[in-house]
Amino acid sequence: MISYKIGHSLDPVIIKVYRFFFRDSSINPNIFTILGALFGYVCCVYIALGYPLISGIALLLSGFFDLLDGALARVSKRVTPFGGFLDSVLDRYTDLFVLYGISIYFLRQSEVIYSVITIMASIGVAIIPYAKARAEAASLRCNTGILERPERIIILLIGLFFNLLPYAVIVTAVLSHITVIQRIVFVWRESNKKLD
Repeated sequence: MISYKIGHSLDPVIIKVYRFFFRDSSINPNIFTILGALFGYVCCVYIALGYPLISGIALLLSGFFDLLDGALARVSKRVTPFGGFLDSVLDRYTDLFVLYGISIYFLRQSEVIYSVITIMASIGVAIIPYAKARAEAASLRCNTGILERPERIIILLIGLFFNLLPYAVIVTAVLSHITVIQRIVFVWRESNKKLD
């Protein structure tokens, strides 16, 4: 939803931040894609060990690098099929590793119910992009749904920074499966239109 409404309008701001820290404009955008994934894994480890603040900072950096890779690729005219593919694949790994870390965190806290809810959230998060990919394979542009990646990251950041992680995973679990249902309904309706 955020991606659809904002699009690439944040690119100039992201590039200004990039140029403040990095003078070299020839860095391959894929480097930042990999950095984003690495910070996602750092988030996973630290939340599993019980350090929500550090893991929140790591997730925030992961999200920033995820925005930066695309913005840099567009500004430097280095958008490639492989770059888009790598970004999507590593995003999935990052999303699931972060939720895996949260699930372990709840288990270590003897909060089995929240660990199970986190697993349910992981399933929904994994199916959301799959539903979109299958729709696009059927030549249907499917950007519908209330919970895409930016919304998920924001919800988890709120949970990590403000000690609201149980609520964050409940919201993520519920909204992720609602998003999948929205995409199923969308594809069903669009498919029926083609038959008329």
